[in-house]
Order: sequence, then structure tokens, then C-alpha cells
Amino acid sequence: MQWQEFWELHRKTILIVLGGVALLIGGWLYSRPAPANPTFATAVSTKPAAVDKSKAETSPAKVCVDVKGAVNRPGVYTLGKNARVQEAIAAAGGVHTDADMRQVNLAKQLQDQQVVYVPAQGEQLPGGLTAGMAADQTGPSTTAGGQDAPKINLNQASKEELCQINGIGDKKADMIIQYRQQHGPFKSIDELKNVDGFGDKTVAKLKDQVAV
Repeated sequence: MQWQEFWELHRKTILIVLGGVALLIGGWLYSRPAPANPTFATAVSTKPAAVDKSKAETSPAKVCVDVKGAVNRPGVYTLGKNARVQEAIAAAGGVHTDADMRQVNLAKQLQDQQVVYVPAQGEQLPGGLTAGMAADQTGPSTTAGGQDAPKINLNQASKEELCQINGIGDKKADMIIQYRQQHGPFKSIDELKNVDGFGDKTVAKLKDQVAV
């Protein structure tokens, strides 16, 4: 039997079977749940970008140091983070002619919130403090290790240096300089009592901060 004859005889049956199969397949496809299509990079994050802690905790780009002692312009200066003592002294206008540079380490690297002290010739420094060394300062009259801060010399200090002493402002600093010009160098700390505005109690409070 040829294919054409077979088709003519069974065409209706074949069409019914094919139609039923098509309906079954269509019904199955229709009833099957649609697969969840994954989405990629569609959600916008509202959280701030994470900060690299290693970068956030790096040392500051600059350091702030307090330059004291036998320098022309004592005060607080901001320098680059890799600055040395030599640069701090230069920022303070250089040193006095009586500065004892033999005790100063000009190559010492600075650290933030520290003191650079330049001693005068013959000046005795408190124990634990090195001339020109940047030492942590925790208060106006003490250093981080609990050592006494360098005492300010009444006979050599500028007005700015005198104003750094607790209890001495602009007016009293001017009085000290005026007395020094009229009577010569102070021979003792108690001689401060001869300056207007300095009584026994005031001088007693200053003895730990000044020298002659």
C-alpha cells in the first residue's frame, strides 16, 4: 500500500490524533509555571560605598608642632608629615645667636602634636627631654611622660614665649620685658615680685615654669 493511499484512508484519524497531541502539549506548556528569570545588576544599592579602612586610617598629610626655646618666632606651625626638626626651626624664623645647636638633632623627624625645643647655651634641660626632639605635649607645663616641660628663661624669652606661661598674659609679659630693660637681667625668680602685678602667690605658681 502506497503512502498516498494510506493517507487517503486514514487522514481523518491521523488529523484527530495529531490535534489531540497538539492540545496535550499546548495544555502542558500553558499550565507549567514560568521559570524565574534571574536579573543581573538591576538593583541599585542605597548603602554608601564601603571605605577602605587602610586608607581612612593613614597618617595625616601634615603635622602640627609647637616650636619653643631660643628661636626667633616661637609658636605652632603646620608642616608636611615627613618634615624634620630643621624645617620646624626654619619656620620659626631660625634661632637666637645664643642657641646651643650642638644639642639639637636637626634630622629628627617630626610627629603631630609635639614640641620642638631649642635650648640656649648653658641651659639645663629637664630629664627625659632631648634638645630639638619632638616630645608629646599633654598640657601647658608637662610632657607625655610626666616630665616637666622646659622652663622659660625670664632673661631670654620673647613676649610670645612669656605669654605661653600659665598666668602671664600680654600685659604682664610687657611688664617683665620693661623691667628687664630698665634693671637688667633677673638674678632670681623671686625678683619678679618687684614687677607690678606679681605678688607672692603669683610668683610661687610660676616657679615651676620659669628660670633665670
